[in-house]
Amino acid sequence: MRQRTTIALFFSMLTIAGCQQELADRYLNPDRTGDPTLDKFFTKLLDDNRVRPSYWEISTFVNWHIGVYSQSVGFLNSEVMYQQNGQYVQDRWDDFYRPSANGSGVVAHFREMERLYDAMGTEERKKWEVYMQAARIVYYDHAIEMVDLWGDIPLSEAGLLNKTGEIVYAKFDDAAGIYAEANTALAEAALYFQSAAIPDASRSGFVRQDILLMGDVGRWQRYANTLRLRALMRTSFVNEAAAEASVMEMLTHEGLYPLLSSGTYVAGTSDVLLTPLTSFTGDLHDAFRDWTNFPAPYFLLEQVLKPANDPRIEVLFDKYGAIENNVFRPNTDYNAMPLTLTRVDQQRGLGNYAILDSATFLYNSKLPGVVMTAAEADFLKAEAFERWGGGDAAHSYEQGIKHSIEFYYYLNSLNILTRLPLVHPTTAALETFVHDTPAIHYEGTQTERLAKIWTQKWAHLGWLQAAEAWAEQRRTNYPQLSFFEAPLSGFAQPPTRLTYPAKEKTYNVNYSTVQDDDVRTTRIFWDLN
Repeated sequence: MRQRTTIALFFSMLTIAGCQQELADRYLNPDRTGDPTLDKFFTKLLDDNRVRPSYWEISTFVNWHIGVYSQSVGFLNSEVMYQQNGQYVQDRWDDFYRPSANGSGVVAHFREMERLYDAMGTEERKKWEVYMQAARIVYYDHAIEMVDLWGDIPLSEAGLLNKTGEIVYAKFDDAAGIYAEANTALAEAALYFQSAAIPDASRSGFVRQDILLMGDVGRWQRYANTLRLRALMRTSFVNEAAAEASVMEMLTHEGLYPLLSSGTYVAGTSDVLLTPLTSFTGDLHDAFRDWTNFPAPYFLLEQVLKPANDPRIEVLFDKYGAIENNVFRPNTDYNAMPLTLTRVDQQRGLGNYAILDSATFLYNSKLPGVVMTAAEADFLKAEAFERWGGGDAAHSYEQGIKHSIEFYYYLNSLNILTRLPLVHPTTAALETFVHDTPAIHYEGTQTERLAKIWTQKWAHLGWLQAAEAWAEQRRTNYPQLSFFEAPLSGFAQPPTRLTYPAKEKTYNVNYSTVQDDDVRTTRIFWDLN
């Protein structure tokens, strides 16, 4: 056992060393150099294993918490299945504020960038503004997600030690105020990238350091606009008139406010994805095996995909099978494990049910982190047009489904080691699917049509964007999920938010301002349905 552990540790160290070597030229560790530069901090801000589907993120946060609460993953029923794990939640919180092996520490690196930028003269700032604008988009993307998970969070005063050297116990900023601040910042960033005059001396460096969008200013503009559209729709039940005005301004003049879905869709290129480092060779099979989260989610497979004979089924799931008399007996169909079974029956019958696809997900070392996709933009547009008019909701809905299918076949195609990629459905087949499949066809009352948009959006987001799937399910109440009641008192059902981690309660003197609302049943301000 010692020898096997030593060998495993050796290969693990080689993998880590390879990843570090790849970033060595892009990032200067401020602890090791007297000359840290803004562009290096930018790369490190982007290099985030909370965005990539890393082992730790998926095992301890998605599969233990938000994937279960959103039913984006399969899971075994247990007494504590809806209870937070204090240490894992603490880790997720900390990784937003300061760097670790699992998260980039977005706040700390952004504050370092602000410190360096603020010390520059006017002319020098022009050279570095492109980095600041791009970093600001990512910063607010992460901040909004933190709000969606917890509600009020420390933000405006967080990380001041990095920026000013001052130790400050950061106040908790109002969740709605953070959304409003993000809306303004994203609009400004999108406008900058619309006509960014990047000095030649900065352009090549930005292309090199930008490991997310490879220095493509047009894609940064689309990312900012689509993220803003997401934020506006997320809050659209709070102040509908204001959201409608801003959203319809964007959609009516999409040429000025291009989205990820604008123009011809190219899977991967039209989406915002954080690819693995080239030296990475790991995969996620252990992350899904840890807590037995590899079974296909019941509602997704049985209630959404199978009634439509959805072409995504074969790239999302394996039929799996069981061993009988030392012989593997493959299942003849895709069947999901019911949530109503006891844990004992679930464990006994695991082989009878479909699991996550091994090539697309479990053994795919090329699986990227999904930041945003064109399909999400399509579904956002469909909802806006359905609620407020001004466009073709049916077309946007159908585009969302087609782009989702293309996207998941693209993910499957990235893995050429475990099996050959599956053949992508033809354009004609996709057209027939969205128009002639009763379970998909865009029809019914407005409530029924919105339910189709929201359910398909949830299905598309899946466990790769579990935070978004959970947020949208809480905002819309679609799909209408049923949960097995856990026997643990006070934890019978999933929470409506995460409660603050222990260190924040203990050491931040401002915790008293949010303490009364720090219960698992408090709703995020946009959760009104």
